Formats: sequence, C-alpha cells, structure tokens
Amino acid sequence: MVTTTVTPKAPALKPDDSLEARIPPTCPANVSEILRRAWAHDLAALKPLLSVPGRASVQEPTTGETPLHAAIRACAPGNRSSSNKTTTTTTTTSEDDDYTEEKKAKDVVYELFMSGAIWNDVDSNNETPGCLADRLGLRDLYQLCLEAGVRAELLFGLLEGYEELESEDGDEIMEEGEEEGKEKEGHGAGAEDGEEDGDKAKKQEGDDVEAEPEDIILDSDPDRAFVPPQPAGGPNVKSDEYLRSELTYDKSKLVDSSQNGVMMAWETSIMRASVEALLPGLAIGRRILNIGFGMGIIDGMFAETHPSKHHIIEAHPAVLEYVDSPDCKFGKEWEASGPTEGAYKVHAGKWQEVVPKLLEQGEMYDTIYFDTFGEDYSQLRMFFTEYVPGLLDDGGVFGFFNGLGADRKICYDVYTKVVEMHLSDAGMDVEWRELDVDMSGLQEEGKGEWQGVSRRYWTLDKYRLPTCTFMG
Repeated sequence: MVTTTVTPKAPALKPDDSLEARIPPTCPANVSEILRRAWAHDLAALKPLLSVPGRASVQEPTTGETPLHAAIRACAPGNRSSSNKTTTTTTTTSEDDDYTEEKKAKDVVYELFMSGAIWNDVDSNNETPGCLADRLGLRDLYQLCLEAGVRAELLFGLLEGYEELESEDGDEIMEEGEEEGKEKEGHGAGAEDGEEDGDKAKKQEGDDVEAEPEDIILDSDPDRAFVPPQPAGGPNVKSDEYLRSELTYDKSKLVDSSQNGVMMAWETSIMRASVEALLPGLAIGRRILNIGFGMGIIDGMFAETHPSKHHIIEAHPAVLEYVDSPDCKFGKEWEASGPTEGAYKVHAGKWQEVVPKLLEQGEMYDTIYFDTFGEDYSQLRMFFTEYVPGLLDDGGVFGFFNGLGADRKICYDVYTKVVEMHLSDAGMDVEWRELDVDMSGLQEEGKGEWQGVSRRYWTLDKYRLPTCTFMG
C-alpha cells in the first residue's frame, strides 16, 4: 500500500506595508523626499515639491510606490501605531488620532490628484492606490480614488471625440488630447494595465521646466525605472486580430488561438439573470436583437421564450461555421422556423456594418443585448449612443455584459459610474442589480474554470447587471 502526504497550500503572503519596505534606502533622493512627505502627510512641505508637472506621479524604481500609494499606505494599522509617537491608552484618543491621520491623508491625496497624480498606476504588488485603499478598508480614500478615476476616464472619452481640424490656410490643427483611450479587452474587461494611462498622462507639456525625477532616473540609469507587473496572457486582444484567430469550442468555454476566453460556461447564471431582467416574466413573442453569439448561451435562453423576431449578429468566421454545423440549434432550420420570413436570422459580419442596414430597413426591437469580444468601451458607447435610440422601441430594454474593468474592483466601480453618465447622455436610465458570483472555481489563474485560459478576465465576487430603458 502506497501512502501519500498532501502538503497543505501555504497561505498567501500579505504585502509588507512598512515604510522601510516601500521606500528603501536605494530610492533616489529626489523621489524619496516626495514619497516620504506624502507618507508623513506633510502637506505644507509636499506642495512645493509638486510644482513641476509629473512629480505627483513619480514611482520608486523597485517597489513602484507613488505618492498616492505612500499617503494611503501610511494609514495601515501597523504604520499608524509606529508613527503615532504620543499615543495614550484611552480608546477615544486612539480613535481621534486615527480620524486625524485619515483626514490628513485625505487632504494629501486630494492635493496629489489636483497636481496630476495618476489614479491607476500599479505598484510591485500589482495594486493601484484604490486597490490599496480597499485592502486597508479606507473607504474615504477609496472614494477619492474612485472620483479621480471617473474624472480621468470621462476626460479621455472627451479627448477621443476630437477630430483633426483644418485651418483656413489648409494647415492641420490637432486639438489637445490626441492620445487614444485605454483598451478594454474581451467583455469590456480592461483597465487592467494601470500603467497605460499613466504613460499617457505623463506626456504633458513641461519641456521648458526642469526634468522630472523619473526622467532623471531614466537618463542616468534606464534599468532603474520601475517596470510594473505584467498581466498574464500578454497584451489586450484587438478586434481585427480576434476575427483572424482560430477558435476552439468545448463544453465549458470558447477560446481563441491565444487561449483568451471569449465566452465561458461559468457566465451562464449571469446570462439567465440578464434574460429575466430583459424579458420581465419571460414574456413570449418579443422582438430580440443579440450582438455576439459566442457559445450561444443567451440566445438559447431567448429562444425558449418563443420570440416573434430573433436576430443575431456574429462576426467571427469560426463561430459562423459552428452555427451552420449540426451541433448548433441556430442554423438554417432554425431560421426557417420563424413565424415570418426573416424573423429568425443570424446576420454575418461586424455589427458596425450590419446595424446601419437594420436601421435602414426600419427594424425595431423590444430587447437588445450586447456582448462582443476584442472591442474597447468606445464601441459599446457608440452602440448605445448612436444606434440603440433608433433600434429600441418605446418601452424596450437594453442590456450588455458588464465586464468593464472586471479585473479589479476600483476599475469596475469607475466604469460603473462612467457608463451610467454616458447612458444618461444618450437619454437612457440604468438600473443595477448586484449578483453574487460563485468564485469557487474562479479564484486562481490557470486553475479551475481558468484551466486552459491565458487570462483571468473576471476577479470579482459581485456582478452588476445593467437594465437600460429610455428616460421618461
């Protein structure tokens, strides 16, 4: 008989939040001074140091500590106890000290944001300032990070809308803000690489002023510049790359040639709840448009309600090939089973090409659902801003898979606010229903549901389900 010993899994190590670990002696003096002033919540001494553009976002070369991280991390319980030199044994005094310290931290964090600090820069723990505030339970500081993230993303959205203008003499004038908005890969899940916006935000005017501390580091020793942790799975997938990739189906997932999860079976409960929200009482005979077939999970649920019209838009050749196969219920026989000719149809092509034709044909729907892969948030926004008003009938309901920034809580919260504002601009109200997500098989990269998938695009235990209707 052979016996085996199972070694229990070691608990995850907690990050070392001490001052010595985050701002080591090797930190360049000019960077260290800014970080230490932020850590000490010494606003009077910090303000003059922030007069040069970019200094509010300097990073320690090895730990990635930014002034925002430092100001927030100083409020960690262990750091409070070590920094409060004159503590007493009374609870009231201790609570007062904590309140005073958090109030000072809020003032410093606010000043840093007003001086151009970047809300989603990540440190060596792969934490943004908001992630850190959330881990430490600092709700007021988390709220400041959330508000800064919303402001930044709204600004990037505005800058994306600027176009090249020609002056009277024919010279092209570029409006300030040419940089592109960040990519949100897959189910809108992006905001993963906090450093991307950091790079853009750091490219500010300031050539006439003295070099920024990080520039000094780069000029003297490029290897000392902080390199943020790289996400698993490589760079975000672009739509055209995805459409050229090969796809693999199995019972639990649909992945592309790079093993990116296009759609997975664990989403089924979310899809079921979405159908119930989009079709109250699972009303039969509705007119339905779904953009993005994938594994056909939600379309199978829609079909159970016997819609009077059921249109599907799908762009990927491999998915369309699957639709035509005997393994799929949405092939030619399904199309022929519609109550009228053309009532049930899979439209092949990019939605950007198909939807304008549907508008020209006067098609109207009671329910519209949007779940594409490899497109950034700007495409979802364009869809509900420019096309939903013409496609959705009065009393209709619009929904989408809400994976916007779902790789970290702060990004998910930011995009909840951003999409809410943009929907309002488009004349739509949105109601959010919060669902519990069973994380038992979703906790670890490459394991459980993520086995055979290159990137864990969902990390949260809550899903916000959007239900959108016209105002009034």
